[in-house]
Amino acid sequence: MIDQNGTNVGVVETVAAVKMAMDAGMDLVEISPNTTPPVCKIMDYGKFKYSAQKKAAEARKKQKIVEIKEIKLRPMIDDHDYDVKMRAMLRFFEEGDKVKITLRYRGREMAHQEIGTKLLDKVKAAVADVAKVEQDARFEGRQVVMVLAPR
Repeated sequence: MIDQNGTNVGVVETVAAVKMAMDAGMDLVEISPNTTPPVCKIMDYGKFKYSAQKKAAEARKKQKIVEIKEIKLRPMIDDHDYDVKMRAMLRFFEEGDKVKITLRYRGREMAHQEIGTKLLDKVKAAVADVAKVEQDARFEGRQVVMVLAPR
């Protein structure tokens, strides 16, 4: 048992420990129940709960939820459209988000899949210094999907 000042009192009977806590006007809080004997401390339980809540809120505030943003491309995309998509992609990487690139083929474009493959290679080369390939390009029906993650 640890008293309200933080000094180790040693092994104390439960009834005596509860009485000591009541005399101090505080609560007997079990700190680590899995040890033998369990460690208890005399403290104000309301303050203990409040500080634990504050720590949990601080930890939640610091964590970043990684989102997956999607960029949709076509094999015959124009240069300016490609540049706009690349700027958006780089902004997503700066924010720490993953990017899913979806390259959709329509109609006879399926006969010229090498154009789409070249486009995906061009994208990979353009973002090689800021992103890594998390999932390489693979076909899903009439579209190719690739996932990039920030470095």
